Amino acid sequence: MLLTPRTRARSRIRSRASRHRAAALLASAVTVCLLAAAAPAEPLGVGDRLFPYLGNPGYDVASYDVSFTYPGSNDKPLQAVTTIDAWTTADLERINLDFAHGTVKSVEVDGRPAEFTSAGEDLVVTPDHPLDEGSWTRITVKHTSEPVPGKDQEGGWVRTNDGLAMANQADAAHLVFPCNDHPSDKAFFTFHVTAPKGYTVVANGLPVGADQVGSKTTWTYRTQHPMATELAQVSIGRSSVLHREGPHGMQVRDVVPSADAKALQPWLDKTPKQIAWLEGKVGPYPFETYGVLMAQADTGFELETQTLSLFEKNLFTQPAYPQWYVESIMVHELSHQWFGDSVSPRTWSDVWLNEGHATWYEALYAEETAHKPMEDRMKAAYANSDRWRAAGGPPALPKAPAPGQKISLFRPNIYDGAALALYALRQEIGKPAFERLERTWVQKHRDSTAGTADFISLASTVAGRDLSGFLKGWLYGEKTPPMPGHPDWKPAASSPKAAKDRPRK
Repeated sequence: MLLTPRTRARSRIRSRASRHRAAALLASAVTVCLLAAAAPAEPLGVGDRLFPYLGNPGYDVASYDVSFTYPGSNDKPLQAVTTIDAWTTADLERINLDFAHGTVKSVEVDGRPAEFTSAGEDLVVTPDHPLDEGSWTRITVKHTSEPVPGKDQEGGWVRTNDGLAMANQADAAHLVFPCNDHPSDKAFFTFHVTAPKGYTVVANGLPVGADQVGSKTTWTYRTQHPMATELAQVSIGRSSVLHREGPHGMQVRDVVPSADAKALQPWLDKTPKQIAWLEGKVGPYPFETYGVLMAQADTGFELETQTLSLFEKNLFTQPAYPQWYVESIMVHELSHQWFGDSVSPRTWSDVWLNEGHATWYEALYAEETAHKPMEDRMKAAYANSDRWRAAGGPPALPKAPAPGQKISLFRPNIYDGAALALYALRQEIGKPAFERLERTWVQKHRDSTAGTADFISLASTVAGRDLSGFLKGWLYGEKTPPMPGHPDWKPAASSPKAAKDRPRK
């Protein structure tokens, strides 16, 4: 160390020289520390190709404990406290959290006040002492959570007719609470939500309790499996929670507007059989509960928030949507509980593993229950695949979302385009091997993250031969490869009109 004491045996002159050198080195070190302390805070990221400043290095979150107090109006800030327990994976003088839409009132690290500032979309925290690699730390942030969107900010809280819900995909959880907002860092969650009388609160996981004090109730929910931040869900509304039994005695709970509960019941009755159907395809349901949240909101999409999928209520009430179509969309979001939620993408370039599989089982369900042939849908996808690749990139190498339109990442290339790659794989290795692959995939990576390379490796193992060359073309090629077993399938000629088609989500 810099100031290790010298032994008495050394000469007086040498000891004096050593002290001079030590003093000079100490002064230099102090100067460096002062310069480092004065250096401006900077936004960090985990190096995601599509979202370079999403997530933060240097720590691994074990759990979040998030408290919200809802004021009874969805256009006013919620008072909030977020507590993060994490392991440090590097020596840290500062801790970057993702948080970009709210007022921070105070921050504590290990129970002691810490300085904080903002940089880009990061909350940069400076504790009163450096954190050593491999240490356990607790960060507590008192803040507001803003339900009204900021400029150029998409996602986060969704304002419904009677309250709030969440839609955090892909990069919007940090508009709601401070976090490490990247799916590679999954953690356990506990939510405490205080709301006035007349409101019902439901969140991811299972209820732990509901404590009433005066005219307010604090509802507590806790997950039993780790979860990516983008899958967090909190519903606050004048809602009814409807319970039913799923396969193996699993508890299914749905959240619907109280006034519509009776009319929506026939749709909700379909969920247990859909769960059983998917278990027959890929194995046991991976979580502690499931349910559908039907929100009175105009989102333009549905979302696979973990254990409680978000749907627009209008999907179930507008006669324009055929029954078979609505049921297949229900299965799409349910499929995500295995593909995307339990097995989360390691990077956002791996999102095809979420959406391609969910689209696959959506189409397979329509084929088996509504006589909508999978082959017809895949042939149509093949015709459009080259155009989708040109517009959005290959399935496993999607182009970045349009500036100010993060949701535009979700283009047809990662939906039907990715399902088309799975169809090609099944054609190549046969149905029995493909079904073994699917079951093994969700079992091997349950409660974890996985990427495209993992899928290629496992597919090769299950098939008993190297499939990297075959899958490289389907997942990364600029042009769509020939479809095994269908030499007559041809890409459609591009047209100016087709080139202007907008992404579907």
